[in-house]
Formats: sequence, C-alpha cells, structure tokens
Amino acid sequence: MRKFFFLILLSLVSIISLNSQIIYWTNYKYDADIIVYVTEYKYDADLIVYKCDYKYDAEGNNGLWYFTEYKYDADKVIYFTEYKYDADIVIYFTNYKYDAKWVDAAKKHLLY
Repeated sequence: MRKFFFLILLSLVSIISLNSQIIYWTNYKYDADIIVYVTEYKYDADLIVYKCDYKYDAEGNNGLWYFTEYKYDADKVIYFTEYKYDADIVIYFTNYKYDAKWVDAAKKHLLY
C-alpha cells in the first residue's frame, strides 16, 4: 500500500511540474524554443503574462511565468524579438496575477 501511495504522489508531482511555466530568456534567437514579441496593448496579445516572484507560483499554462537564471531549470527558452511579424507569440505583461490568461487559445500548445 505504501508503494502504491508513493507512486501516485510521484505521478502527481510529475504532472504538475510538466505544466509549470519556468522561463529562461536567451539573447540568441537560434537557442530559443519560442520567439516572443511584447506588445504595449492588452488587446493585441495572444497571452497576458504575469511575472511571478516565486517558482512555485508559476503553475499551469495560463500566463503565470517565473523567469529563472539558469537554462537547465527552464521549461521553455524564449527570445524577445523587436518585430511582431517575427514572433511565434505576442504577449502583454500585466501587473495583476488575476489578469493572466490566454486570449488566443490556438497558440496554447506552444507552451506545453
């Protein structure tokens, strides 16, 4: 029974960590998983992102991002581009956690 409980707990922890949004920002486009453009307008975004202060707050694929200093810690590596047409996804940074969400759910697969 103890082994069974341990396996279930381990599975749940694995699932939660697979859906977290730990992000590493690179200076090199070729090194990135996703190319991101930051817009000044909320209505122009595919995803509204809130920057979390703590790693454990960045759960799920819903715009809660934690920026790590180490690439090996990251779920996704992103590159910020200056040109919207060059981006895979357009984001808007919000100051409020409750604002974080997908506006264009068709691009949600990019962060899985």
